[in-house]
Amino acid sequence: MRYAVGIEYVGARYAGWQRQDALPSVQSTVESALSRVADEAIALVCAGRTDAGVHAVGQVAHFDTSKQREIDSWVLGANSELPEDVALTFVQPVREDFHARFSALTRRYRYLLLNSARRSPLREGRVWWRYSPIDADAMHEALQALCGLHDFSSFRASQCQSRGPVRRLDQISVTRQGDLVLIDVVANAFLHHMVRNIVGSAVKVGEGKQPIAWISEVLKGKDRRLAGPTAPPDGLYFVGVTYPEQFGVPCASHHHFPL
Repeated sequence: MRYAVGIEYVGARYAGWQRQDALPSVQSTVESALSRVADEAIALVCAGRTDAGVHAVGQVAHFDTSKQREIDSWVLGANSELPEDVALTFVQPVREDFHARFSALTRRYRYLLLNSARRSPLREGRVWWRYSPIDADAMHEALQALCGLHDFSSFRASQCQSRGPVRRLDQISVTRQGDLVLIDVVANAFLHHMVRNIVGSAVKVGEGKQPIAWISEVLKGKDRRLAGPTAPPDGLYFVGVTYPEQFGVPCASHHHFPL
């Protein structure tokens, strides 16, 4: 039997999603909890591997098991075994041909900037604090150049293991909610550090250090050295995944956002 599972986590104390030998990971933490419920080893495959320090409100994974459990038993049982910074949001049976990664149509990330003269201890580790005034409208206009099918080499980490740099970016927006600036990005898939590199470049435009047209020039240059710095992981959230309707997996991108 194959199950899809929704996972929410604060990534601050984890070395990322992927299981690692000597470091705590979200994957190994959730696998351990589910294995206790199943009373057999459980292995997870996720929709999008997040880096160290990156959070998620709508991560989706799948696992196979021969054990029969009530749905509530999977969710409540696993959550009782998980630390406070990780929780399952749903578990449901799915077709055998469902694959958390390869069945995904789009993935959505949100980046949170705290644009305030004063830092916020309550938001420490959850946002990127920038005290200089940010023009969110200028950032939004500049980033529209990234929509469509492009070679994103300029926003790709040097250690990226993807076979190629071409991705389809469906939507990107920058909005302000009080002292928070929200950058929402939807694409078919992402390169390593792609969102954080886009945000690091966009902030240069928002703070008036580069013109609006600069983002388009950086994209066309296909050279990581042309872009801005990599934004810290603190403000990045994996918001959700969309799948074909026939799989019946809930779209997690509309979950209540924590900030």
